[in-house]
Amino acid sequence: MDWLESIRKSIDYMETNLLTLQGAEEVAGAVYLSQFYLQKGFKVMTGYSCAEYIRNRRLYLAALDIIADKERLIDLAFKYGYETPESFSRAFSRFHGATPVQVRANPAGIRVFLPLKIQVDIKGGNEMDYRVEEKIAFQVIGYERQFGFEDAHREIPSFWNEVRAGKMAGLCAGKEPRNEEEEVIRSCGIGMYGVCIEDVGSGKFRYMIAGDYHGGKVPQGMTVFRFPELTWAKFRCTGPMPEAIQAVNTKIFSQWLPGNPEYEIAFPGNVEWYSGSGNTQAADYESEIWIPVKRK
Repeated sequence: MDWLESIRKSIDYMETNLLTLQGAEEVAGAVYLSQFYLQKGFKVMTGYSCAEYIRNRRLYLAALDIIADKERLIDLAFKYGYETPESFSRAFSRFHGATPVQVRANPAGIRVFLPLKIQVDIKGGNEMDYRVEEKIAFQVIGYERQFGFEDAHREIPSFWNEVRAGKMAGLCAGKEPRNEEEEVIRSCGIGMYGVCIEDVGSGKFRYMIAGDYHGGKVPQGMTVFRFPELTWAKFRCTGPMPEAIQAVNTKIFSQWLPGNPEYEIAFPGNVEWYSGSGNTQAADYESEIWIPVKRK
């Protein structure tokens, strides 16, 4: 299925099943897309995570029900997926800026959130700086943590800071490795990659601060992941981090994938490659985004 059509069908599915929907994994299965890429692409193209979209739509419909004044608050709480009237009221107030009682008295104050319509102005896709390469199976080693799709943009930078300060401080300062773990960090180039891999069934994804693994003992606290033989579309990013890589990532999902006549996603994961030298805030700093693809 075409990428753009998959996103549109995901919205249709959410709208049709809004009150019974269990989450993004269900939506991904319905449109035959990995949850990882559904979540990633949906966020880029709409500005919302799937969970945010579902929550916002439910709270808007709940406001309409409150204005109609035909159901009790406790019944509305259960109808829209909340365990208690109190939790429903808190979420409702955060979204609308008013309590259910206040909205019933002043309906004009509700926040309107209508179904999204995806329209894409496809431009610049062929002008992006990328290449497509076959790559044999390879393994990466590094530090791994699981993240939710809604909070990842805040939590992953903190994870990098934690690893740099706790694991790489001496090496970054030019000191020799003091132990086996630091030997592996240096020899494998850990920090060269930021790796995202779908964690099927969890509603989250695995993220690794990684380098190339060529065998040998794996220090405690590190993990190894093997990518199969794949075709990769590698997009070049030039400029200060993280703005440069975020800008290219947005263009991939909003311009390159929609309507692409040749390629579609082939594997539920991706790699960000970071140059090992240079100032990450420099205008000429180089990085790349690797997307696994297959010909249609």
